[in-house]
Amino acid sequence: MREIRTFEMGYDEPATAWRADHALVVEVEQGTLWLTFEGDAEDYWVDSGQSFVLPAGMRAWIGAGRGDVRLTLSSASSRGKVGNDVSRAGPARTRSAIAHGLGSRGRQALA
Repeated sequence: MREIRTFEMGYDEPATAWRADHALVVEVEQGTLWLTFEGDAEDYWVDSGQSFVLPAGMRAWIGAGRGDVRLTLSSASSRGKVGNDVSRAGPARTRSAIAHGLGSRGRQALA
């Protein structure tokens, strides 16, 4: 059995910081999620239907990119995604790993 948590954030709510104890799969169910990572000056936008792995120990700031956003969190190990490049990304590798894990819009945000 695995735990899945759903979060909703309004556009007018302040961004929040997360640090994962273990690798987490973040899936955007609705809206656009804004995020940035500790040690990375870039901003990233994750659209509805896209997901990424937040590596264990990585600190990220998240917020609603445009309008409200709904996302789900689940353990990466229970989903079999621990081997994904994003799950191994450290601060120096975050940018290329996120580019690998996101669709074309996410990659464009990295350029």
